[in-house]
Amino acid sequence: MAAITSTAKTDLSNGLGSHTCIVKIAKTDITEAELKTILDDMQVDGQTVAAVGTADGSAFESGTTDVVFVAIQGVDHDGYAAEGSNAHGVTGAVTTLEAFFKDAHAI
Repeated sequence: MAAITSTAKTDLSNGLGSHTCIVKIAKTDITEAELKTILDDMQVDGQTVAAVGTADGSAFESGTTDVVFVAIQGVDHDGYAAEGSNAHGVTGAVTTLEAFFKDAHAI
């Protein structure tokens, strides 16, 4: 597991990979098929899906869960471009960039 080895100086850094984005997927009652469509499209766009989860670590429930977070790593050095209203081809889904960790010097 990558890690930051020193916290002696507070500064921006990244132990996750060269470019890691945390993306929020929001839609009322996301189904497993809709989530798969979004994740597949992110990968078609050149991103690697590194992790998928909920804000509190609870299980994803198809047709019930409204928000999912995704850690993606990819070639886009400008971060992830959020998509509104029909994100990645899923009607009603919205994605937002919640955090962008750039390849920075270690602390």
